[in-house]
Amino acid sequence: MDALCSRLLVEDFDTAARFWTEALRDLLGVEPFKVVPEPGYANWDLGGEAVLVLHSRGTMAEVVGTAELPSAAPGQDTAMLVLRVEDVDDAARRLGGHGARVLAEPQDRPEWGPNPRTAHIRTPDGTLVELQSY
Repeated sequence: MDALCSRLLVEDFDTAARFWTEALRDLLGVEPFKVVPEPGYANWDLGGEAVLVLHSRGTMAEVVGTAELPSAAPGQDTAMLVLRVEDVDDAARRLGGHGARVLAEPQDRPEWGPNPRTAHIRTPDGTLVELQSY
């Protein structure tokens, strides 16, 4: 395997693309490599490798033949994106400025291993994100 890339299937592509464009620019200085509003595709590269890709959930449902099925009912999250950052507190504050909601304030979590610090946010489109530093 040459590379691994996270792909988020999002309900509201425009909101998600706007949030991730601002957030990745602010946190990592990364600009979008490609944004295609129709059919709902965007990707961000770092060092020539895709680090995040967004797909419209509706478009992917059509691609895989599940468009006629109902969307998942609201409930517990089934996936989470993890971003490793230098300063969890600063990253949570900055992403909050881009519209994310802080669910769990930055805190040390010694029970998770040596020196982890985390915060959990929800992006404007509903994606659960863990910010972590070690």
